[in-house]
Amino acid sequence: MARRKDPSIPNAVLDQLLAGADPKTAFYPGGLLDGLKKALAERALDAEMDHHLSGEAGGGGNSRNGYGKKTVTTDTGQFELAVPRDRQASFDPQLIAKYQRRFPGFDEKVISLYARGMSTREIVGHVRDLYGVEVSPDLISAVTDAVLDEVAAWQARPLEPVYPLVFFDALRVKIRDEGFVRNKAVHIALGVRADGTKEILGLWIETTEGAKFWLRVMTEMKNRGVEDILLAVVDGLKGFPEAIVSVFPEATVQTCIVHLLRHSLDFTSYKDRKPVAGALKAIYQAVDATAAEKALAAFEEGEWGRKYGAIGQSWRRAWSEVIPFYAFPAEVRRIVYTTNAIEALNAKLRRAVRGRGHFPSDEAALKLLYLVLNRSEKAWKMGPREWVMAKAQFAVIFGERFTRAMAA
Repeated sequence: MARRKDPSIPNAVLDQLLAGADPKTAFYPGGLLDGLKKALAERALDAEMDHHLSGEAGGGGNSRNGYGKKTVTTDTGQFELAVPRDRQASFDPQLIAKYQRRFPGFDEKVISLYARGMSTREIVGHVRDLYGVEVSPDLISAVTDAVLDEVAAWQARPLEPVYPLVFFDALRVKIRDEGFVRNKAVHIALGVRADGTKEILGLWIETTEGAKFWLRVMTEMKNRGVEDILLAVVDGLKGFPEAIVSVFPEATVQTCIVHLLRHSLDFTSYKDRKPVAGALKAIYQAVDATAAEKALAAFEEGEWGRKYGAIGQSWRRAWSEVIPFYAFPAEVRRIVYTTNAIEALNAKLRRAVRGRGHFPSDEAALKLLYLVLNRSEKAWKMGPREWVMAKAQFAVIFGERFTRAMAA
């Protein structure tokens, strides 16, 4: 029995599209199929703009403002799209998002698998098993490398003028550098806006040691529009607090209590960890800085302080960045102490890099970590529950600086 032809596209339309050309060329890069993708995408973007301008989001006298150009990558090559613009710059297309450089399709599936931590060779096997298609690891690498343009645009995007709370943390990854596999620190900044919503501000691989690197990170954030940070929570790295206040002089810098506790327990034997952690509670649960210092002195003179003298010394070294914690009410302390957001984020990143062994370059590490962060950020729907109470306390503590963040 003869196969019935698909009636959805009439032969007359197909003949008109081909216009006497060799049908094989339709599948070539830059051929008819790519031309159709481009034409349909631009028509869809225009329709999205019309919908945007007719809705509430486009109100207030907004109108079209010409077109911008964007080069997008497909599984057959690249082409340039004309993307409509509006005068209020509020249009955020759904078909091809602002920082997206890949046309939806097969490559989106590849990127999704890569973001879940699968290696290029694992993706090759998955595509073969699922679709019966044989692709090379080089093709998968080429598809995922298209993310690097997206990473560059994301890293340079403008930021909010004021962030009430920013967590700075670091993750260690193995990266090949000049023929050697080195442990490098990847620094992450997680900002909390005045309404409690979270935003990944940036991702930086440490290329130089110490204060110079952190000063560069802070300067970059300032150049991207950040004018003030109310409370910066850091992981106790030497020179980091000084770099923050040199660029944001009004910022309060707080050492992350969780990191300080973990560092303290690194000095202890496994069997002593639980009782030592219990003894340290008296320090970080003290009602104020004076009581906390008395608790620290009592710990140093007690059984565990005498056995593990390095613990007391580590708290003393960080004390100037610990004591701001005690000026905050319980609602703010809970957010600063638990750091659930950054901890959950780090857990996802660690899972993604665990099976990698090492990355061949800084760019390869950035590519994967960005994709994991991007997926995580899309899953965030609302701010932390504690923020409702903390917001009122921030308004009291920081006054007009917090009011400015609310108005931004």
